[in-house]
Amino acid sequence: MTEIAKNTIPGNIYVSESAKKRIKEILAEKEAADEAGYFLRVSVVSGGCSGLSYRLDFDKEQKPMDQVFEDNGVKVVTDMKSLLYLLDTTLEFSEGLSGKGFYFNNPNASRTCACGESFAV
Repeated sequence: MTEIAKNTIPGNIYVSESAKKRIKEILAEKEAADEAGYFLRVSVVSGGCSGLSYRLDFDKEQKPMDQVFEDNGVKVVTDMKSLLYLLDTTLEFSEGLSGKGFYFNNPNASRTCACGESFAV
């Protein structure tokens, strides 16, 4: 279940509390938390058994056509092409028995593969 606040604005990319916590831990481990300007870059690339896959990176250089969002204290940046697939998507993090890692709760996906690594619209 997603942890989105009830008063969220449609057309955003959201970050759950669990994902925020893990992102902050990763940045601290990489000693990047003290360096100003780091943000989470989210993109959609071709690949995977369903046709499209998510990609997460830490970056500190914005490109001219990047779209910038901030949710739950995390700055998220994406390119225009990826934005079409990511609107109203929530980045989640799980440490459960079925696996540990980031995953996306994407209302735009019509189907996902069994491993959850790729999706189709």
